[in-house]
Amino acid sequence: MYARSTTLTADPARMDDGIADIRDDVMPAVLEMDGCVGLSMLCDRDSGRCIVTTAWESEEAMAATRERVRSMRDRAVRQFGGHEPEVREWEIATVHRAHAAGDGACARVIWSRLHDTAQIDRVIEAWKAAILPRLDETDGFCSVSLMVDRAQGRGVSTVTFDSREAMDSSREMGDRMRDEFSSRMPVDITEVAEMDLVIHHLRVPELV
Repeated sequence: MYARSTTLTADPARMDDGIADIRDDVMPAVLEMDGCVGLSMLCDRDSGRCIVTTAWESEEAMAATRERVRSMRDRAVRQFGGHEPEVREWEIATVHRAHAAGDGACARVIWSRLHDTAQIDRVIEAWKAAILPRLDETDGFCSVSLMVDRAQGRGVSTVTFDSREAMDSSREMGDRMRDEFSSRMPVDITEVAEMDLVIHHLRVPELV
């Protein structure tokens, strides 16, 4: 499974119009494309940062849509009052769900960089063993995904919670888990962001 993420900074005053455009126009069009298995959207209303992610059955299906989605992406950026977006493509290494996310869900997004790309599979397996069981024991935990860019040694994990309160309550534990993992593995945590999950229509199966 593969994913394409588009990150842009929107005019906060135009956030709702942009979300409506993604939900009502972009998502139905993308879901009709061969190999698409869903779309999600995260946003930070204070900063205007938005991340739209589409998931695909194969790398070939994702690649075949690059030009087709370009015009939709350009229109969405205009709708948001945003600037040139950052587009990245990922391999989906892990998806685990305790239960589906509902309205009011939030997510913590953690970006990382690997010191040695040859060790990426070792790091993924260690991450599954160390992180997944502890998340399952966390109050309000919904789901987690890990995506990787093998060529560039990048990773991004997204942990979804039932509510802002549940995410806030998990912050100290999350800090500790990241510190412990990065101290044992050749990984640097480069950024952590907390965002609202405003569209949750990903249908990626469990991958563990």
